[in-house]
Amino acid sequence: MAAYIVRRMLSTIAVMGMVGIFIFLLLRLSPGDPAAIIAGDAATPQMIAGIREQLGLNDPLPVQFLHWALDILSGDFGDSIFTGRPVLLLISQRLQPTISLSILTMIVSVTVGLAFGMLAAWHVGGVFDRTLAAFAALGFSVPVFVVGYFLIYWFAISARWLPVQGYQPVEHGLGPWFVHLILPTVALSVPYIAYFARITRASMLEVLSEDYMRTAAAKGASSYSMLFHHALKNAGVPILTVIGTSFAYLISGVVITETVFNIPGVGRLVVDAINNRDYPIIQGVLILASGLYVLINLAVDLTYTVIDPRIRY
Repeated sequence: MAAYIVRRMLSTIAVMGMVGIFIFLLLRLSPGDPAAIIAGDAATPQMIAGIREQLGLNDPLPVQFLHWALDILSGDFGDSIFTGRPVLLLISQRLQPTISLSILTMIVSVTVGLAFGMLAAWHVGGVFDRTLAAFAALGFSVPVFVVGYFLIYWFAISARWLPVQGYQPVEHGLGPWFVHLILPTVALSVPYIAYFARITRASMLEVLSEDYMRTAAAKGASSYSMLFHHALKNAGVPILTVIGTSFAYLISGVVITETVFNIPGVGRLVVDAINNRDYPIIQGVLILASGLYVLINLAVDLTYTVIDPRIRY
């Protein structure tokens, strides 16, 4: 078990190193010059050259990467090119809306998706199973921003039940905080509910067809015991895998959802930074998001050993 954990941690370090190189080169080699954007439309070549020298953009790429990597390892993500404020400070100021939306989305998606998938597998071929198949196909096909605009029109503009957009910090009260997150959470949850439900259904059907499940039914095991104590645990590895990997898609979905609902989160910060070619902010957010994703995958891999002890060996 200890050797397995050490191998996974070493591979995690190697992955983060490759991610860091990719993020650095992706931004440095892409078209656009942040110095020209900072200087403005009336800038002269001398002004642009001076700004590039000040930002260190004239140094060779290996030198730029070395300075950047050493600063990252020391906890210094640099300062924003445009505001001059520390990147970590800017990110921390936008974390609450993003974390709130992400946590609520995962809670709703996992709860509803698992429930739908288990019910569909238990009543395979029935009305609910066929309805779920149609919902899953629709959930995968319709983009998040389309769902968001429909929800805004139906529940915010027409019915006037919920706010159109914006965000209220949790310190202003749980009620306003929750109300402003209902529509974004529902919009962002739709594809994940469909995804989790389909995977859960397929995994549960495979387990329910096993001989030991028929034996449990013959011995008079209750439906609850068969579903939760036998089927769900043995189908847990593929389900846990898709839940962990869904965090990668959640990051991109949060960016779109925050833009549609005008939520001042990290997603909006990234969009603004991309428009301004603000390298330090883009790199900081991507590194933190990648690190979070890698750590989640590491936690999921270690959880496998609890669900299926055979993986330890």
